[in-house]
Amino acid sequence: MTLVSQPDISTPPKNVLSYKFRDLTIEELKDVSKTYPNFTFSMNTYTFKDGSQKDLLNFSGTVPVKYGNSYNIPIHLWILDSHPFAPPICFLKPTANMGIAVGKHVDARGRIYLPYLQNWSHPKSSLIGLIKEMIAKFEEELPLYSLSSSDAARQSELLSYIAKITEGETDMKSRSKTRDRNEECFNKITVVGAGDLGIACVLAVAAKDIADKVVLLDLSEAAAKGGTMDLEIFAVPNVEISKDFSASADSKVVVLTVNSLGNAQTYLDVIQSNVDLFRGIIPAVTHYSQNAVLLVASHPVPSWISCNVAANQTEAMAARNSREKVANRAMEVLKGKGQRSWSVGLSVADLADSILKDKRKVHSVSTLAKGCCNINSEVFLSLPCILGTSGVIEMVRLEEDPLVQEKLQSSAGSIHDLQQQLKLISIET
Repeated sequence: MTLVSQPDISTPPKNVLSYKFRDLTIEELKDVSKTYPNFTFSMNTYTFKDGSQKDLLNFSGTVPVKYGNSYNIPIHLWILDSHPFAPPICFLKPTANMGIAVGKHVDARGRIYLPYLQNWSHPKSSLIGLIKEMIAKFEEELPLYSLSSSDAARQSELLSYIAKITEGETDMKSRSKTRDRNEECFNKITVVGAGDLGIACVLAVAAKDIADKVVLLDLSEAAAKGGTMDLEIFAVPNVEISKDFSASADSKVVVLTVNSLGNAQTYLDVIQSNVDLFRGIIPAVTHYSQNAVLLVASHPVPSWISCNVAANQTEAMAARNSREKVANRAMEVLKGKGQRSWSVGLSVADLADSILKDKRKVHSVSTLAKGCCNINSEVFLSLPCILGTSGVIEMVRLEEDPLVQEKLQSSAGSIHDLQQQLKLISIET
């Protein structure tokens, strides 16, 4: 990883003068610079979840982690203007050949959640202490992994498709023009959420050419507008963008990519906010598409564990997506957004293909694990399942390996314990 030269912390960026506790902040940055000399500091604009923006001091670099071998984990920390009385906002900063391993302390966007952040209190808490806990937690659960050659091949496949449609080399546009607008869409897919992951799913579904129509649904006007701009760049045919749930009517597959991170500092907070968000979305979606198969492509995975929905559920695991002038911009959008969404989008397209075409292929998806391997609680685990038009048709019988059963039971126990801490209300339609 190439890093720019380290600036002189004794002459901080001009914007730091607006920080309430500038001297304390600068002293902390000096300590970080001494302990981790590879870190670089700068002032950049941070966009919050509500769309507001602010120029904040941030620093990035790598921290040493031992997980069998030694690894340098790239991180990016944003320092709020109320520092050190407020914790920083922390993210992983994966390179092009890295994927994010979503887990207890890291979400699909790479945001880092730690007990140290939740319990932040000056002067007991410091940036050095935060980095030390980050290293300790990453040594328990490595947050990044190297992308395999198959991952690279799938990215190349998607980029190749985008290159063709932006250059007008596919016959999809001409096909769409000959289609009667009032003709029933036999294979209709709705993608809920116009963020990076939602766009990735739309592009991947279009690349596979498995749907007569795709609806990109997002209640946020800003997100929907952003999605519109992306799709206009890519010139993807047969896609409708809407803020009205009725646009999703009669969908065969509904892909849920939304999540609600807000200002949550803990993993449990993120899960609870996602559960609350889905309470509003799922009934509305299933009202218009009662027989749809739901594909949950959002994080964290446990958010959906005991939400009972009158439709089959599967889940795609994840990570963020990526034409001279217009043509090159499309390619840059895909590449620049990294590896965290396109891979999930391609996985979602594979699942949707098996469902719409009733292929009855085996996929690893989250399904109700009760009754499997002596699991008695109602939890969902990622298990090999056969997918068809009704979603999960059956679970593939696992080998009676005591070690496998023990690990599955342990996972089920952990998820069940987490469920008990959530405010859950069954969703029925």
